[in-house]
Amino acid sequence: MTTDLAPEPVGTLTIRTLAMPADTNPAGDIFGGWVMSQMDLAGAIAAVEVARGRVATVAVEAMTFIAPVKVGDILCVYTHVERIGNTSVTISLEAWARRNRIADRVKVTDGRFIYVALDEAGNKRPIPR
Repeated sequence: MTTDLAPEPVGTLTIRTLAMPADTNPAGDIFGGWVMSQMDLAGAIAAVEVARGRVATVAVEAMTFIAPVKVGDILCVYTHVERIGNTSVTISLEAWARRNRIADRVKVTDGRFIYVALDEAGNKRPIPR
């Protein structure tokens, strides 16, 4: 016999924020660009910890919008370090919405962002091992 468990987010909770009316499109859903910016912020936080310093987003390798985010949802972004290169780090991200600010949550977006480590002058630098 198998039991179906509710899916769980993969990674570490990095950002949690409230979706507000100012962030909506004409249909009343939260703009995908707002969700993407929250994911980029969370990914950068994770990348800074790995790189131990300044990073910049260089690519969004993949992004899938699964379900809309609604006004009043709490958007929770989870991060997982997927790959560490010489100067770059790849972070996989999942965004989950807590509907009506309760424990009921749904996965709304996932993606893979790549960041490059930068020195004080804005040039690429090696990531410390």
